Amino acid sequence: MLTGKMDKMILFDGLCNLCNDSVQFIIKHDKLGVFKFASLQSESGKALLRKYNLLSSNIDSIVFIRDNRYYLKSTAVIYILKDLRGGWGLLFGFIVIPRFIRDFFYDLIAKTRYKLFGKKESCMLPDEKVKERFLDDYQ
Repeated sequence: MLTGKMDKMILFDGLCNLCNDSVQFIIKHDKLGVFKFASLQSESGKALLRKYNLLSSNIDSIVFIRDNRYYLKSTAVIYILKDLRGGWGLLFGFIVIPRFIRDFFYDLIAKTRYKLFGKKESCMLPDEKVKERFLDDYQ
């Protein structure tokens, strides 16, 4: 359900092992719990895509919503790392690389992620400690 403040929202492919592992990485390093999550396949994820006029058929891996703006692909990853705190913010320097170059490499991984990292039959279910950080229908 889309209620409450969502300053830093990550939409991810809930079927992708790489994406799920990335979410687990973010949860582990997000000590303040500022990031919220929803799978692209969930009703909440689809509602957020509609809110930002993003066609779900064009989105195949990650969307980062921050302060009512959205970021896609490599730009989303760079902004997530910046907001993760600690040394991860140093990777924000990659923003100077032109987006078309960053997204070329991002797209290479995104297109082969199921083959390289595998695919789940259903979206991950968060454990009790982090369940409140997910907008999906787990609550």
